[in-house]
Amino acid sequence: MKRKLVFSVLACWLLLAGIPGLAADSPGHTSHEGLKLVKKDRSTELYVRPGASLAQYKRVAILDCPVAFRKNWERDQNDEVMDPMNRVTKKDMDRIKAELSKEFLRIFTRELQDKGGYTVVDTGAEDVLILRPAIINLDVSAPDKMTPGMSETFTASALSMTLYLELYDSVTSQILARYIHADGDREGTVMVANRVTNKAAADRVMTRWADRLRKGLDDAHKETGSKPPAEK
Repeated sequence: MKRKLVFSVLACWLLLAGIPGLAADSPGHTSHEGLKLVKKDRSTELYVRPGASLAQYKRVAILDCPVAFRKNWERDQNDEVMDPMNRVTKKDMDRIKAELSKEFLRIFTRELQDKGGYTVVDTGAEDVLILRPAIINLDVSAPDKMTPGMSETFTASALSMTLYLELYDSVTSQILARYIHADGDREGTVMVANRVTNKAAADRVMTRWADRLRKGLDDAHKETGSKPPAEK
């Protein structure tokens, strides 16, 4: 029987500017929730619950994705800006965070539901996997303030950011996995930085994230001999 997800409980968690406590962990370490660290390199940490499988999940519930800039990002952006009109403000940061959070939901819904067949829902059931995401350490190289008369800004890397994603069983609320991955724009060519190019760069990064999750869910189904939803 379906039941409403207790989003207010699962969504109330502490956003971190970094991941303190994990830096010293090595593969094989077990977290206080019973998750085992199975992968750790310069950009990725993956914890999983021993014996847990994602094969039973055919639907997903995606919680709101909070966003946090890297420490001192606003200060560094404004450090050499003389004109107050060109300085980054809290309003600018709030707009960027809101737009990125909304775009995260759109892209993950597109990749998981439209491409993968994993229906996005807002109720819990035995086949529903809860995704609790956050984007941390967001670093936008050249935020577009849309200020009239501003000169063009060129950059080879539009942004970098880290995905902090936890997976939960919707019936038991037990955490099944934690995935932390630092990523960034890798176009490699110098281009004009503005709201359009920044959004395109963020979309490329988040699409990679969603694609990895979709393939992971597909592989879990195939390992048990069942077909992923999109193949049925």
